[in-house]
Amino acid sequence: MSALNFIKTSVSMNIRLPISWILLLLCATSSMGQGNGRDMVKDLLECPRLSKDIQNNIIIVKEDPDSIYGINYFIEYNLPKRSQRFAAFRMYKGNSGRNLKRTEFWHEETAVDSKYRTTQADYRGSGYSRGHIVASQDRLVSKAFNEQTFCYSNIMPQLSKFNGGIWLKMENKLTSWNRDNFRDTLYVVKGGTIDNPSQIKEFTKTGLVVPKYFFMAILCLKDGQYKAMGFWVEHKEINPNSDLKLYAKSIYELEKLTGLDFFPNLPNSIERKIEKSLRLNEWGIK
Repeated sequence: MSALNFIKTSVSMNIRLPISWILLLLCATSSMGQGNGRDMVKDLLECPRLSKDIQNNIIIVKEDPDSIYGINYFIEYNLPKRSQRFAAFRMYKGNSGRNLKRTEFWHEETAVDSKYRTTQADYRGSGYSRGHIVASQDRLVSKAFNEQTFCYSNIMPQLSKFNGGIWLKMENKLTSWNRDNFRDTLYVVKGGTIDNPSQIKEFTKTGLVVPKYFFMAILCLKDGQYKAMGFWVEHKEINPNSDLKLYAKSIYELEKLTGLDFFPNLPNSIERKIEKSLRLNEWGIK
């Protein structure tokens, strides 16, 4: 039984745990794989090239130790800005079951000190909604996987009509690709721009960084063949009926826009081939 499940079970049985125990267990759960997070993820196919600024940027790994699915997702988290730079994860048949509904288990990131966390209070009255980066709808295979998508380190401020509009349309398109006749594995990187001051929309009154752009980078492996594409969209109210081809980019173009190096662990010959290719018909985008 994981530490988190132990706490939940104790609460359900009306067993009072000392506060010191709870804090110790939560820290153990949150830091699982985090302290050595860079070593855990740096060679994974979905991992972008990590920041060299290891003092300000840490890797937080989310996983379910009680399941067979391994890593749920991981983020590179900027401590001073209290924001992730990106989230990366895989989608394949084994972790794509739809076994439950949204858990709505909103919670703070206990892997970092409280001064580096974002909370519900940061969003209250901010004018922004809580925008998932790793979507809840893509993590319905287990309760733990879904609960982890509601961690505030996986949330970025988004305009409500953006979050429920064009961003949702992109998320739904990604979900539609997660089927056996399309992929063996999808390798996904998602996030909002926080590095370049010119790509920051604003800071809220409590200091939340609001990205000016959001992006997705998707690598698809099917029958030993790779293809890749990206989305790049300005953070503003956009007609949700807008054609997704307006926001489609090659990986090469997306790297230029974001400053990130996507899928650097691919063999060089494959990386060079797929990063400049953009055949939208192969993705069902017309």
